[in-house]
Amino acid sequence: MIDATIRLATPDDVNEIWQCICDLAEYERSLDQVSSTPEDLRALLFGGIAPGVASSTPHGQPGAWCHVVELADPSSEPPRKIAGFALWFLNTSTWTGRHGLYLEDLYVRPEFRGRGYGQRLLSTLAAECLARGYSRLEWWVLDWNTPSIDFYISQGAVAMDEWTVYRVDGLELGELAASVDTVGS
Repeated sequence: MIDATIRLATPDDVNEIWQCICDLAEYERSLDQVSSTPEDLRALLFGGIAPGVASSTPHGQPGAWCHVVELADPSSEPPRKIAGFALWFLNTSTWTGRHGLYLEDLYVRPEFRGRGYGQRLLSTLAAECLARGYSRLEWWVLDWNTPSIDFYISQGAVAMDEWTVYRVDGLELGELAASVDTVGS
């Protein structure tokens, strides 16, 4: 009998979570953009030193958290396996004056889909929001990812169509940062 548990990730889960991240990136046609390593992920979730990763917040907590779906099957090898994960961090709404929970990635391995694990992960995060007094749970989804969009709508999510995401990274991030001394001169 396979027993599925939703729980916070531990350092022992990092390699499997990182592999799931790579699998998700491949599905999203972006594997070439993954530059993280398991060590980066470990530092992000549990503290430590990695370029661009805060070892902790001012209150000593990690900068991000991760829930996993752990399957326990004594008849398999290994007897425990990560079937999926939800990696999240705090965001802030000045309009509500409260934190929110931003879901960076939710992924269930293809062979474990259709068993309700994605819904259980999302429900767990909603419960985290309520328990901590957060005002919202939000995330992005690629506009071509119809299966995910349909799933999220079935869970009560509403698309924020009037908002457009902007990003500055790479060379442009460096150029923007370099302009700090020239503004207002």
